[in-house]
Amino acid sequence: MANLAEVLKELQQERDRLNRAIAALSPLAARNGHTSMNGARRPRRVISAAGRRRIVEAQRARWARVKGARPAKVGLPKRVLSAAARKRIADAQRARWAKVRQEKKAA
Repeated sequence: MANLAEVLKELQQERDRLNRAIAALSPLAARNGHTSMNGARRPRRVISAAGRRRIVEAQRARWARVKGARPAKVGLPKRVLSAAARKRIADAQRARWAKVRQEKKAA
């Protein structure tokens, strides 16, 4: 029984040592932005609807400046294929696929 009492005393001393170490580290963790061991957190900041609206409008203005700063395409008009050219391309593509299907049948 004396041995059990001795083990119990050592475990209590170890527990006390660990509690002191945790207490010493807790202020350091709080300063670095970590939560404490008990899970308590700082309350979240609440922003008013008007404040949120101002932030949203400012961000939209930033994006408008960024998007508006792009150089406009000047000079070359958009290229358009004639109906005859589109027909030639479509016919050529149909012929390619017909050839692929024919080779697939042969194999």
